[in-house]
Amino acid sequence: MPKEVLGKCPVCSHDTEVTKISCDSCGTNIEGRFELCKFCRLSSEQKAFVDAFIKCRGNIKEVEKELGVSYPTVKNRLEDVASALGYKSESDSSSAGKKKEILDKLNKGEISVSDAINLLKD
Repeated sequence: MPKEVLGKCPVCSHDTEVTKISCDSCGTNIEGRFELCKFCRLSSEQKAFVDAFIKCRGNIKEVEKELGVSYPTVKNRLEDVASALGYKSESDSSSAGKKKEILDKLNKGEISVSDAINLLKD
């Protein structure tokens, strides 16, 4: 089994970078600071999910069968991978917009602190 570049530091979980590339065939060595692709930063479990998802051509029912998991689990894993790749969900962005709107109303004195707290809880 080939060794993979670690996309995350096993000690602190920050992103890693490649500083040397070597070619065994011709002996060329290149040193510098090279960024890894965003897929390299996925965990092995996330990579396995992406592999199954692509194998099943994105058919969630097929992914369920392939991995032996439920529909909500497939959706959660897909959301986890999307988040790890830097894609925000629509619910995250709409939720942030609603929170900002509530805080703006509070700042303008249109609602009370207790009203704002209740709205933010919802």
